[in-house]
This record gives sequence, C-alpha cells and structure tokens, in this order.
Amino acid sequence: MTCKKQVIFATVLCVAKKPTSAHRSGCPVNISLEVFGDRWSLLIVRDLMVRGFHTFRDFEHAGEGIATNILADRLRRLCRAGIVSAEPDPTDRRQKHYRLTEKGIDLAPILLEILVWGAKHEQTGAPAEVIAQMAQNRDAVLAETRRRWRDRDPRPILPWLGGPKRN
Repeated sequence: MTCKKQVIFATVLCVAKKPTSAHRSGCPVNISLEVFGDRWSLLIVRDLMVRGFHTFRDFEHAGEGIATNILADRLRRLCRAGIVSAEPDPTDRRQKHYRLTEKGIDLAPILLEILVWGAKHEQTGAPAEVIAQMAQNRDAVLAETRRRWRDRDPRPILPWLGGPKRN
C-alpha cells in the first residue's frame, strides 16, 4: 500500500511540475539566438528574404561555402522552429522549395539593422550609397521586403547581392 501511494504521489508531482524549458535561460536574446543565431541560419534567412533563393541548390551555390550536411541541418532546424517552410516543387516532387513563414519574414527589421550596422562599422562589399539609402528609408525597404514575400516575388531586393546562380 505504501509503495502504491509513493508511485501515485511521484506521478502527480511529475505531472504537476511546469514543463522544463529547452532553453538555457528565459532571456529573450538568449532564446532568439538559440532559435536562429548561428551564422548559417541567418544567411539562409537572408538568402530567402533578399536574394530570391528557394532551393537547396540555390543555397549550396550561394558563394558562402556552406557544407551540404550543415545546410541540410540548418534548413531542418529552421523548418522545425517555424521560420521556414518546405513545399514540394510542382515540377519535380523530389525537390523542395523553401519559403519564409510569417515568423521568418518578421526577421526583416533585424536583418536590415545587421546589414546597416555591418556596412557602417566594417569594410564590406556593399555599395555605401545603397546602404545609406536603405538606412534613411527603413520603413520603405521593410514594406517592399514584406510585399515581395507576400506576392512570392523572387526578384532580389539587393541586386548587388545577386539572385540564384543557375546553370
């Protein structure tokens, strides 16, 4: 009888406890970095958002030198996190087309600020006049980014970054 009560009590305690968080802390910065904070994930989001990329091959040939196993892992993670969705290619069902979700496109202001900050404080290949224009017209840039996402417009927002490299 005592063993039965102990088991029931232990079960109730386990069920009654709050679920433990998978995050190291409750800090919003920490949680955000755990979800999308490595450079490969952010570069994939950038390529989806501003370069018009949408296939594994596009990302693989983006010029960043990402290994295919890392690329596959980051795409899976971004899908699991709800930042990216994968849809079958209408012409070849074996291939997937990746697209930012609403949660993913909400990263646009963050990526814009990282771009402006990087161009301001580091030597980059970005044309200074384009960055200055973007910095002065943040709202317009973000509105156009969201419009292109909503309309599934694959044209690159930043032409100097280039679109998908096709053979």
